Amino acid sequence: MASGASARPLVGGGGDDDRAPLQTSRPFNIAHRGSNGELPEETAAAYARAIDEGADFIEADVEATTDGHLVCFHDTTLDDVTDVADHPEFAARRRTLEVQWANVTGYFITDFTLAELKTLRAKQRWDFRDKSHDGACSPIITFEEFIDIALNAKRVVGIYPEMKNPVFMNKHVKWADGKKYEDKFIATLKKYGYGGKYLTPAWRAKPVFIQSFAPTSLIRAAELTNSPLVFLVDDVTVRTEDTNQSYDEVTSGEHLDHMGRHNVVGIGPWKDTVVPPRGNLLATPTDLVAMAHARGMQVHPYTFRNENEFLHFNFRQDPYAEYDYWINDVGVDGLFTDFPASLRRFQEWTARNKD
Repeated sequence: MASGASARPLVGGGGDDDRAPLQTSRPFNIAHRGSNGELPEETAAAYARAIDEGADFIEADVEATTDGHLVCFHDTTLDDVTDVADHPEFAARRRTLEVQWANVTGYFITDFTLAELKTLRAKQRWDFRDKSHDGACSPIITFEEFIDIALNAKRVVGIYPEMKNPVFMNKHVKWADGKKYEDKFIATLKKYGYGGKYLTPAWRAKPVFIQSFAPTSLIRAAELTNSPLVFLVDDVTVRTEDTNQSYDEVTSGEHLDHMGRHNVVGIGPWKDTVVPPRGNLLATPTDLVAMAHARGMQVHPYTFRNENEFLHFNFRQDPYAEYDYWINDVGVDGLFTDFPASLRRFQEWTARNKD
């Protein structure tokens, strides 16, 4: 995918029969949990803002409620981004469970019904971001509501849902029909017409990447759909929740080849796994991008954030300098960003300079 000039407008569109298509001429602008640098994450408002700001894809983490509804939420616990602690009626729900090899204490999303979740209100995760929107909207939307936001955009907007914590979801949520979390996830996408291999007409009409940190969940998904899959990669020392292997092991050439045979078209690595830092300065890049590209796989690293807390010293407090490095030096094919408007402006600016 070229990193240069845009062949189509970044924002805009027409009616249902004449919507501007998804651009595929530059790295994808992936709105990480919506425009969550500005608004509480994974809310309808954050996703609508991201679309207005020019995101190519809106990204969501998908988990399950105790009554089997799929919802958009990142953490297994509700504590950090909702007002659940202010609801005395739920005080007894707080408990400790194992999540990905560690004990976690909090109000677990799998202990709440969808109706109960709808009574909570969202709040911004970090104090250094704008908290004036805290409590302004319901924090939890369903997977279907998320899809509806994308399908009703004035231009074609892709979705990038994650099968989040699938081992935990399957352990704590049971469906009456005996189906597993992955089955329900793919069935929801099929219900709304998502399917088709990457860049086929069917995919372009309703673009989707299905992502997961769990390799066995991706392989299960490949048995259920031909939609493109993306294998998420954590720090190389972290162990996968399903196979208990380090991400260093599962990103070997042999493992990437295996995943590629199951419709995995890309990897989504943590930035520091691609270019490890020493202190707060970047060191020599690994060969992960080259390994993926050699296999025809895309690379969509996460997460790009404007604040100085997240910028290495190399970028001199300039998020544009970070975008320039990753797009033009590292050569990635898409970027997960908390600030899709900033990435859009950078791409517009560089496109004009190349014309």
